[in-house]
Amino acid sequence: VGSRVYLDGPYGAFTIGNPADMHVLIAGGIGVTPMMSMIRTLADRGDRRPVILMYASKDWDSITFREDLETLRARLNLTIVYVLQNPPPGWTGEQGYITAEMFKRHLPPPYATHEYFICGPDVMMDAIETALKELGVPLSKYHSERYSFV
Repeated sequence: VGSRVYLDGPYGAFTIGNPADMHVLIAGGIGVTPMMSMIRTLADRGDRRPVILMYASKDWDSITFREDLETLRARLNLTIVYVLQNPPPGWTGEQGYITAEMFKRHLPPPYATHEYFICGPDVMMDAIETALKELGVPLSKYHSERYSFV
């Protein structure tokens, strides 16, 4: 009570609007929140283009919006790739960190024709941007939302 707080509005334009053959949403932790807005918008529009969500999380219990994502999967051409740092016993999905090799396993080439949206911790975002460069994706095809720029 009585403390001053400085709030500032959102910056940039982190929205789906460009024509693309496929949208690739890459989220780390709570960075999935803006992706959910995009996914819901695509579902409401009846968009049938492929959408791939690559969602990195500490563990299965830390995945946010899991039930909502399963519901939205039925309304879209949505593929979800969960990437866990600490997978449960018997996990057969991706684990560790999102890499260029994971993109090669889950995305159809040519990689430069897709539109990429990235939101998560800075270290993850830097690594993803490096991986996209390795795959020949031009800077104009990926969009980042950094929430730790202060």
